[in-house]
Amino acid sequence: MSFRLRVLWLVVLVAVSATAATAWLTLRQASQQINDSATADRAQLDRVVGRLSTYGSQHGTWEGVPDLVRDLRAQTGQRIHLVADTGQVIVDTDTQEHRTARPLGTMVGFVDPRPVLNLAALPAEPAGREKGMVSAIAAYRTGVRFAACLTRHSVPVVASPTSTGVPQFDADLSRADLSRAVRDRRGVDEIVDGCRDVAAEPGRDVADAARVQVCGSSTVQPLDSCLAQAFTNGISDVAPVPALVYLGARGDPASVLTAGPLLAAAAGVVAVAVIGTVLLSRRVLRPIDTLTAAAQRLGRGDLTGRVPERGNDELAELARSFNRMADSLQRGEERQRRLVADVAHELRTPLANLRGYLEALSDGVITPDQDLFASLHEEAVLQQRIVDDLQDLALAEAGNLAYHRVTVDLAELLETCRTAHHARAEAAGVSLRVAAEPVAVHADPDRLRQVVGNLVTNALRATAAGGSVRLAASRTDTQAIVQVVDTGSGIAADALPHVFDRFWRADAARGRRTGGSGLGLAIARQIVTDHQGTITVASEVGVGTTFTITLPRVD
Repeated sequence: MSFRLRVLWLVVLVAVSATAATAWLTLRQASQQINDSATADRAQLDRVVGRLSTYGSQHGTWEGVPDLVRDLRAQTGQRIHLVADTGQVIVDTDTQEHRTARPLGTMVGFVDPRPVLNLAALPAEPAGREKGMVSAIAAYRTGVRFAACLTRHSVPVVASPTSTGVPQFDADLSRADLSRAVRDRRGVDEIVDGCRDVAAEPGRDVADAARVQVCGSSTVQPLDSCLAQAFTNGISDVAPVPALVYLGARGDPASVLTAGPLLAAAAGVVAVAVIGTVLLSRRVLRPIDTLTAAAQRLGRGDLTGRVPERGNDELAELARSFNRMADSLQRGEERQRRLVADVAHELRTPLANLRGYLEALSDGVITPDQDLFASLHEEAVLQQRIVDDLQDLALAEAGNLAYHRVTVDLAELLETCRTAHHARAEAAGVSLRVAAEPVAVHADPDRLRQVVGNLVTNALRATAAGGSVRLAASRTDTQAIVQVVDTGSGIAADALPHVFDRFWRADAARGRRTGGSGLGLAIARQIVTDHQGTITVASEVGVGTTFTITLPRVD
């Protein structure tokens, strides 16, 4: 089996194990968190229902409950919607917060602040039982009307439990939060007395007694059941109406999974990867160590070192490639030595001839004549030709360029570039225009056209159809400024420092065939630098890019 297939199977094993472990732990954690969330939500709902029930029972009205609901909203972070069983909305936190009401959540609780009568606390004999029932109805009706009145006047209310289950309401004048406005407007005692007058219902006992007496003569319904129904009917018009409370809203963000189990899964993946790496290292690292040692010897100048070529897998092919590279370097070294020897041989003969003739002339052995000078000139020309060939070879290998500087009008140069790229711009649907004022520089026009042409090509490549590329030339007192401005895709801020690096591309997916060699901007910077100028770039993603060239201007 090839090395590639072995690595592939190992990667598949690691990936499958990691996926399975992560999926299992994620599912387990999600299920646990859903259960915990549901339990927490139910606890929140029970707490809200309890607080609302206590408020309704204590105040005898739903008036003033929005303040409590607002506090509950802050504590739970949930939307709270309280609606009477008649369908009337009592309070909604979405409405309180001046936002559009969202769909109701699925958590619903029932709030019934009405008291449940303890029939066991009433007298056992029928007459006393009926009388106690009438008293309980009257006490609750009077008390709840009194409590509702106090609530409307911002006077705290206290509801004390009794044996019958009917709370006894009174003003809580010991509360520190008793409204100062109430104290300033009129005395609290006057408010309490006024509320007692409002709560009183003269003649009500007669109607309640008649309702209770029906239970004593009823043969259809048991007495206790009838009395309980009579109590409920007797207080229904004054007691706070039962209500439904909805907690949350559909569309609220789900709970975020905790990271602990996921980190454990990641640790498991790392462990599997480490084990796989250890197993793989026995097969991989030994030949790699051999290659490393050979490469180090090669770096120190020992071109004779080779590595064993065993097997038919990728590592064996790498070893063969290394040996071929070493052979190529050794042949190159030998060619270089032969070149130096050939150059020395080629220069030795003409230099020896020149030296011999000059010594002969100096000693008077020969007489200077036209033929002699022609021969010496021919030898000098041959030497010059050899030196020029060597210099051109060195310049080509070093990347140095020759410049033929003249006075150049940048406006004319930009117009020439526009003409040269007009067909490409038109085919791409991009507007290419020039906005330049006459400004002269001392430069090589061909090299400057190479720079601007490279920038225009890049701009056209980065600009979508309908965009534009503008070539501009302007001047200051001492400088000429050329700008290539496009409305293309732009370059990210973290990539700008690398624009002029060799082999850098804005789009890593482009190769040499579609995106150039990656050397154009590096060459452009070198050309501009050789002209004692600078080139800079400014860009914004989605807006465009501007390249600015500054050169010394001439008058």
